[in-house]
Amino acid sequence: MKKRIILASLVLLTAAVGLFAQEIVTAEQFFNKVSDKYATINDYEASIQISSGTQPMNGKLSFKAPALLRIDFSQPAEQVIVFDGQRLVVYIPQYRAVLQQETGVNSAGAGAAALASRDGLSMMKRTYSLAWESSPQPVPLDSGSQEMVQRLMLTRKSAAEGFKTIRLSIAPATLLIRRIEGWTVANEKITFDFTSIKLNQGIPATRFLYDAPASANVYNNFLFQ
Repeated sequence: MKKRIILASLVLLTAAVGLFAQEIVTAEQFFNKVSDKYATINDYEASIQISSGTQPMNGKLSFKAPALLRIDFSQPAEQVIVFDGQRLVVYIPQYRAVLQQETGVNSAGAGAAALASRDGLSMMKRTYSLAWESSPQPVPLDSGSQEMVQRLMLTRKSAAEGFKTIRLSIAPATLLIRRIEGWTVANEKITFDFTSIKLNQGIPATRFLYDAPASANVYNNFLFQ
């Protein structure tokens, strides 16, 4: 009888260990699931808030794969950022200025907002090490928030990357990125919040054409001046 009890206990223990092992998801496996999700996204619209320790910036983001991005800001009002895959354009109405930069690169040239894309995730996987912030368990987006997210921490593999570390907050049900937080070399934190996300809306490429006001002053190659 005693042997049967021991044998039954071992069987149950083995089954429990096997079940637990199946439920463990590594950070890389989860990141791959998120990447697979974004691989199905042809375009999306979202409300975006950008914070960097100063007054937050709010606007509407439009993205079309593989590298078209546009942000029309409501705060600061009328400010626009457009990236067409080769050229970055920033209109700053306060100074009636258009900043233009021929980048010769893909979505990375549009800034961290473009990290929430198929190519952005692919770049992060190549250039950053992946880990759970603490565990795979969902946590509140903010202290006291009822919105739950799963958090990944990314650490750069080389000094060439603009952000030393990146924290991704991902909605468990949809596998969509809810928040990107990046820390620069100077330890400045920049946060990108994505809400009201609408996928595969059939956004036309013409949305990413931008004609600046004729009275604006144009400054070319502003990133290198």
